Amino acid sequence: MSSINVFKAGALSLALFSAVSCTQLAPESSIVPLETGVSLRLAEYRKLMLGNINYNLHLTIPGKREQLITASEVITFSLNKNNQSLQIDFKEQPANLKTIKVNGKNTPITFEKEHILIDKKYMRKGENKIEIGFIAGNLSLNRNDDYLYTLLVPDRARTVFPVFDQPDLKATFTLTLNVPQDWKAVANAPLQNKTTEGDRSIYSFQESDKVSTYLFSFVAGDFEQISRTEAGRPMHFYHRETDSSKLKLSTDPIFKIHADALAFMEEYTQIPYPFKKFDFIAIPDFQYGGMEHVGAIDYKASTLFLDEGATKDQRVSRSNLIAHETAHMWFGDLVTMRWFNDVWMKEVFANFMADKISQVTMADANYDLKFLLDHFPAAYSIDRTAGANPIRQQLDNLQDAGTLYGNIIYHKAPIMMRQLERLMGETAFKDGLREYLKTYANGNATWPQLIEILDKRTPIDLQAWNKVWVDEAGRPKFSYQLKTDGNRITQFSIAQKGEDGSDRLWPQYFEVALVYPDRIEELTVNMDKQEVILEKAIGMAKPEYVLFNSSGQGYGQFPVDENNLEAIPKLKDPVMRAAAYINLYEDMLSGEGIKPNLLLAFTLLESEKETEELNLKLLTNYTSDIFWKFLSPEVRTKMAPAFEQKLWKNIEKQKAPNAKKLLFKIYQDIALTPEATKRLYQVWQTQKAPEGIKLTEDDYTSLALALALREYPKGNTILDEQLKRITNPDRQKRLQFMMPALSADVQVRDAFFASLSQEQNREKEAWVASALSYLHHPLRANTSEKYLKQSLDLLEEIQLTGDIFFPTNWLNATFGSYHTPAAATIVRTFLQEHPNYNPKLRGKILQATDNLFRAEKLAK
Repeated sequence: MSSINVFKAGALSLALFSAVSCTQLAPESSIVPLETGVSLRLAEYRKLMLGNINYNLHLTIPGKREQLITASEVITFSLNKNNQSLQIDFKEQPANLKTIKVNGKNTPITFEKEHILIDKKYMRKGENKIEIGFIAGNLSLNRNDDYLYTLLVPDRARTVFPVFDQPDLKATFTLTLNVPQDWKAVANAPLQNKTTEGDRSIYSFQESDKVSTYLFSFVAGDFEQISRTEAGRPMHFYHRETDSSKLKLSTDPIFKIHADALAFMEEYTQIPYPFKKFDFIAIPDFQYGGMEHVGAIDYKASTLFLDEGATKDQRVSRSNLIAHETAHMWFGDLVTMRWFNDVWMKEVFANFMADKISQVTMADANYDLKFLLDHFPAAYSIDRTAGANPIRQQLDNLQDAGTLYGNIIYHKAPIMMRQLERLMGETAFKDGLREYLKTYANGNATWPQLIEILDKRTPIDLQAWNKVWVDEAGRPKFSYQLKTDGNRITQFSIAQKGEDGSDRLWPQYFEVALVYPDRIEELTVNMDKQEVILEKAIGMAKPEYVLFNSSGQGYGQFPVDENNLEAIPKLKDPVMRAAAYINLYEDMLSGEGIKPNLLLAFTLLESEKETEELNLKLLTNYTSDIFWKFLSPEVRTKMAPAFEQKLWKNIEKQKAPNAKKLLFKIYQDIALTPEATKRLYQVWQTQKAPEGIKLTEDDYTSLALALALREYPKGNTILDEQLKRITNPDRQKRLQFMMPALSADVQVRDAFFASLSQEQNREKEAWVASALSYLHHPLRANTSEKYLKQSLDLLEEIQLTGDIFFPTNWLNATFGSYHTPAAATIVRTFLQEHPNYNPKLRGKILQATDNLFRAEKLAK
């Protein structure tokens, strides 16, 4: 068992952690004030008062999306104390409520601030029944012409039906769906029976497992069904894919990865799969990669269905996504956070387990490399900004819960958890997780309760560790001194400070590699104090190159040895090369190290030599970022001819087909000269990819979009032609939506942006984000900068009406490529004019515009 010497304070009590991060339940006798949303105080009171909740829901879904969905509901529950009016959450218009009966008696409808109020005189201590007739809310039903699906995280169940919408009031659901006859339907629970009445089908589902309201789900519509039994477990897969090649190549892996992930989780947790069934659905342009609904996982279809042109990155991403959602069945679904301030707990363990599972599901997976590339760049992209947020955040009302999501909980948290596993030891850590799951199975738990269990298995003072890693934002910045006498090291010290200049200490382990012409000596650093001496290095030969974080597990801004960058390609370990690339990029962004143009030249040279596909993807991402975000238009134009020629030669030199494809994609991305755009047009027009590269329909659509953005060739209706080539109706609709954003006519683009002020035009959030990225592309910045102020003005509305990732995606797609002082001034002015702006949304703005402000500084 590992330990940090400076932090061996012994056992940590739950009470200590409660003072930092655990809320206290409101007294039973206190009167809960009426507020919009679901306040923490309301949630705590209802948790004390309510139990044994069941929702019996019946919805009649018409075939036309514009028609209303009539519904009825019976809520049964036990009431511990009948001392005040009961608040039932319903974020809809009062007119949607038609009738209410309480314990068999008709009662007047009282509706205020998104709550149905049931007077205590109609209720009784013990069992109660409330019957409600209503029109279902549309906000989270995601209705399309021939299908719909629910997505109710974090507090959106209340936008569809009346409910006690908080994660610690787990309930069972008994669902009946009346749908058009040719539709299929799937929900959390197994199907009880299906009947037909005229041109309608009625799906009656069994009573569900006990789940939190945000996990209640159903999907209905025109779907195909594939059924398999894997390792004795029946699985049903629903989809709308029409490409027979994608179906043939993807179906077997999809089922197998799910089966392998289930087997891994059962063995790791020592708990059999805990729910009644295990199905999954592929939904076109789903808002997230996936959503862990009990018994009916939803996925974005494009992440599951791959074809012959799929890169290793795409295959790894699919495996990881499936593993992530499967791991949620235990972490999040079986044991759920008590309040959404701990939403990161379910996400950190889903990602943490997914990385472990991928070692099993991907035969050629490099766990350490995948972990480094998946998490570190994404975590750094937020933690280095002025808007950085801690992993665990305060949350007073669930209506703000969506703002908690982001790269910190999805990517910094797994890094933190891996450090904790390394500090404790893998066996002690695993045993602690098993105890946690068994202790709180089918219930709710907090982070302090997990820490209390883990603390029994380690001498480390987890309170001090938790404070800097979980409760505070930011990352450390490392410096070092390496002194030599002749050819021998006489001193090697490493110091740590907060990137903000503070004296905070992030206890952690990482490695430093001393690179010699004939070997590499790797030393482990136990960063248990502000400055440490690497005693083992003293007396060793002077290295030609020093690589920090060589194992890819340390967290922070690491020093870069610029004396011999030529040594990086010689590193045989792909993890070491990836760590070197990341260190260089972070060094550039700091403004204290390598300049953007020099790093761009380096990434171009490395892309010719890099043999690991995942590393090549990282290099091409950095190439695009630097080219578009940190070079002026004048510099880009000047360097484009030579840059394009070199990149094309790199394509020809690379041997692996997927490596060639990655380089072709970056060539497509940066093409500026007439020669390059003509070459791309010929590829698109003839549907003949460069030698050794496999391009698919999606690739040709992407190529058509890139050419339309460059208005090449003049007057050509390239997108109209591409639209005719697409056979899948869902993909056709996506391209049709995006076409105005790529129009050569600025007035058409203006009209498209203006249309986004209407909520109904933002329903397909993935489409909107993609369209905005083209609308605000650097090649269109001169005509799109005028949209920035209104984009910020719309943000609060987007947060209220959109799903949890939409505010971030909206901001990133809007500001992601700007680097002008004028754009920076627009952001500064907006923040100055709104001093009392929602602090979480303010943080999102600062996160999304961090590169904008860095580009401004780097240009000086």
